[in-house]
Amino acid sequence: MTQQVPSTEPELAGVRNFRDVGGLPTVDGRRVRHGVLFRSGHLAHATPEDAAFLSSLGLHTVFDFRNAADRKLEGPDVELPGVRNVNLPLSDPADGAEFWKMVRDGDLEQLRSILDDGKGAARMIASYRTMVKERTAEHSQVLHALAEDSVPALMHCAAGKDRAGVSIAVTLLALGVERDAIVADYLESNAKHRRYKVHRSGTDASAYSPEVMELLSPLFDARAEYLAAALETIEETWGGVDAYLERGLRLTPETRQRLRERLLD
Repeated sequence: MTQQVPSTEPELAGVRNFRDVGGLPTVDGRRVRHGVLFRSGHLAHATPEDAAFLSSLGLHTVFDFRNAADRKLEGPDVELPGVRNVNLPLSDPADGAEFWKMVRDGDLEQLRSILDDGKGAARMIASYRTMVKERTAEHSQVLHALAEDSVPALMHCAAGKDRAGVSIAVTLLALGVERDAIVADYLESNAKHRRYKVHRSGTDASAYSPEVMELLSPLFDARAEYLAAALETIEETWGGVDAYLERGLRLTPETRQRLRERLLD
């Protein structure tokens, strides 16, 4: 028997951006079931108390969308007894180790060169489009796993915003959740207590100056235009959500129905 998540969201000390996706409305009047689908940032820094809370959720599977560089930087997820861990790397929000090295270590001029004049936001939009077009096998694997036996499930990446955000959105599309509700859940990642903590190499004030933080903000914000780009890519590439699910993700009507039975009230 899956334990229900408390109505008050837990304050996890070492895990950012955790939430239950339950309660979101579908276009046909149903709602996502509480206690079956969760999202968060990485679990590498979970405290023993955090791990105890996560263990209480009765999780079957944790989907970790980080790549090898992320896992090397942050560490592997904490082990949760009896939980299956599935690592499915999705393309980085801003691809390339060199880029992220400059984000952490670069001086103001270097940051201006890669992020100023809308370049940061443009890079994010491109990455969201890529995640939809080029990661169909990974999204298909997640949805088929959820339809078979992998719930309750937790999906996360590093910040729980971009790669997890797209994967959660794809799952919610398959469930028939209202588009506005999908966007609203995605934008919850902007809440101050949820946001990924920006780590830079310098310790003096200039490393986190207002201009530096402004330049970095496109990378660490959840912006409606990013998710809109992913949704537009579905329309442009497949002609609509149903065709994307059927042709892009190989989701049969029967599998989609099983998914709905597992995840909807």
